[in-house]
Amino acid sequence: MFDVVVVGGGIVGLATALQIQKGNPSLRLLLLEKETVLAKHQTGNNSGVIHSGLYYKPGSLKAQNCIRGYHLLIDFCREHGIPFDLCGKIVVATDQAELPLLQNLFVRGQQNGLENLKRLTKDELKEYEPHVTGLEGIFVPQTGIVDYTKVALKYGEVLQQNGATINLGERVVRILSKTDQHEVVTDKGTYTAKLVINCAGLYSDKVARLTVPHVDVKIIPFRGEYYKLKKEKEYLVKNLIYPVPDPNFPFLGVHFTRMAKGGVEAGPNAVLAFSREGYKKSDINLAELTESLAWPGFQKVAAKYWRTGFGEMYRSFSKAAFTKALQKLIPEIQESDLTEGGAGVRAQACSRDGGLVDDFMILEEKKVINVCNAPSPAATSSLAIGETVAALALKKI
Repeated sequence: MFDVVVVGGGIVGLATALQIQKGNPSLRLLLLEKETVLAKHQTGNNSGVIHSGLYYKPGSLKAQNCIRGYHLLIDFCREHGIPFDLCGKIVVATDQAELPLLQNLFVRGQQNGLENLKRLTKDELKEYEPHVTGLEGIFVPQTGIVDYTKVALKYGEVLQQNGATINLGERVVRILSKTDQHEVVTDKGTYTAKLVINCAGLYSDKVARLTVPHVDVKIIPFRGEYYKLKKEKEYLVKNLIYPVPDPNFPFLGVHFTRMAKGGVEAGPNAVLAFSREGYKKSDINLAELTESLAWPGFQKVAAKYWRTGFGEMYRSFSKAAFTKALQKLIPEIQESDLTEGGAGVRAQACSRDGGLVDDFMILEEKKVINVCNAPSPAATSSLAIGETVAALALKKI
């Protein structure tokens, strides 16, 4: 018998368990992860950026949790000797139409409490990134880089040191609700729990429906593909270089990221993945793809963004087109400077009525908490999301 069972061993599930343990160390905690290692999916395949909270609507869960989570993450890394670098980033406007959007970003950053943001002229951009071309920019000193797999594994280590149980290689197949507890059935065993917390990422909607059949969102998987700069071309990028994002599209556009584990990544694009864990173009799960395409909300999103989506798909298959997008920021970049990198898959919740859910989504039932939307900046925000969920959990137990 456990007090709490957490489903999902990514950074959000681990952080949630950690914050519950911190809130009440006497609770019996079990974390279940279907893979044989922790942090295999979104956590292990992201770009490793410590986000500042620049982009998010003031007062939203993303804004609140990102800024709070940022400080908690830095403190955790310092306490446990995990290397990180607050190197800052620049956001670059490359045409006139982006200048009002850049100003909106600057104001939003100030509203979210970011200090020492700096507007950059064309010449000042060169002081930060000598090879960048743009009209104006913003320097964001809070942004940094870290290896989130290391962070997540340390969360797991601390959990186990303090008495939590982590079972790897166990996939949850059913959750049976009793009067005052749940039976969590995996492919290897059955566990009873007073409270179940679902942090299953790419499968969070499916796990949610095991206890709440009427959950009206679907996870749509979007693959983000990266290139790497060849070693001899890494000098073109000092730190992090971002475009001004399209305010109507929930992705940040292709950008340059110096990685905590070495090298420079360029990307990602954002294309519909044909499988929830479809890291390659050839990864196709017909049942999951059919589910995505048949979802009324996705059909509306596709109708609205088809032009943008087509551009993203074209860049996925055309290295030349991908290079052209990068050349808006650094004109010197050539196709031959890029080698194929990795890819990640973002779990993006989509409502039935056609909205890509913009904020974190935490759904409460009597003895269940479902984290149904936790895309970027969830890694940065993980300890704050964990705090938020832990506060709800501790009230229920």
